[in-house]
Amino acid sequence: MAGLSPPEQLIRLVNGYWNTQMVFVAAKLGLADLVKAGPRPAADLAAATSTHPKALYRLLRALASLGIFAEDAQGRFGLTPLADLLRSDVPASQRGLAVMSGEEHYRAFGDLLYSINTGNIAFDHLYGMPCFEYYSRHPEQAKTFDEAMVGYHGRETLAMLDAYDFSGFNVLVDVGGGNGSLITAVLKKHPSLKGILYDLPGVIERARGNLQAAGLAQRCQASAGNFFEAVAPGGDAYLMRHIIHDWDDDKALRILQNIHGVIPAAGKLLLVEMIVPPGNDPSLAKLLDLVMLTIPGGQERTEAEYRALLDRAGFRLSQIVPTTTEIHIIEALKK
Repeated sequence: MAGLSPPEQLIRLVNGYWNTQMVFVAAKLGLADLVKAGPRPAADLAAATSTHPKALYRLLRALASLGIFAEDAQGRFGLTPLADLLRSDVPASQRGLAVMSGEEHYRAFGDLLYSINTGNIAFDHLYGMPCFEYYSRHPEQAKTFDEAMVGYHGRETLAMLDAYDFSGFNVLVDVGGGNGSLITAVLKKHPSLKGILYDLPGVIERARGNLQAAGLAQRCQASAGNFFEAVAPGGDAYLMRHIIHDWDDDKALRILQNIHGVIPAAGKLLLVEMIVPPGNDPSLAKLLDLVMLTIPGGQERTEAEYRALLDRAGFRLSQIVPTTTEIHIIEALKK
């Protein structure tokens, strides 16, 4: 916001919800997919999406002013680099994130004041159940969540693989590994490594097909369970990416203690998380922390907080490996 006066900067921030909903509607309607073959008039796009022609034109015009889509001299709208990311068929697609952020996450974060007043979870307050239970009951939203996580965290995967060497391990257990995209990337880079993907039964059912399609069904076991009750044994490395930040300290401690019970003496625990830095500098972790407060009920943590949490679970923080993204690999050993 360089060059803007303080009032102008604040107005931009206050009106940020405009952008969220504009991008959400474009993603929900699949507009980027409809113009991937070339620019089309708003009237054509309205017919294809069963929307109001003039209203859709006004939306596209506003998005184009932000660099999302571009209107040509013939009044047709085509892709831009930002709009291209809203396609459903590109590797770095952000369509799932845009849809998820504009639906249940938008509503939950809109009740941030409830969470600040009470310390309780806004999502649970609005939907009557925790977010992961909600996804287990709503398959379409669960699919969108999976797509959102792949799109949001996809760039972290290469950064993680560049920063940390997994070649010394025999069996890697990905705890709460979702659709298997992370362990797939690790196993493909390290052909001698075997894996275990561990998550809830419904999630594992969705992931089996992904492992099969990746040609990893023989190298990666898909194991179902609840990490609050137990964790799959058999690994010499246990990996969790953006899992511990979903939970408060008591629940996070339970997960870590369950891993402590099965990890061998020389095994390593790897937490892939953001770390909240000190001071007033901008940090995505400080903003995501409020998402954790309002939706799953977790938190982003400082280095000292991770060190203390791991200590309570019987681990010693051995090193923190930075990456070229916001994430760090927090390595811990059994005490």
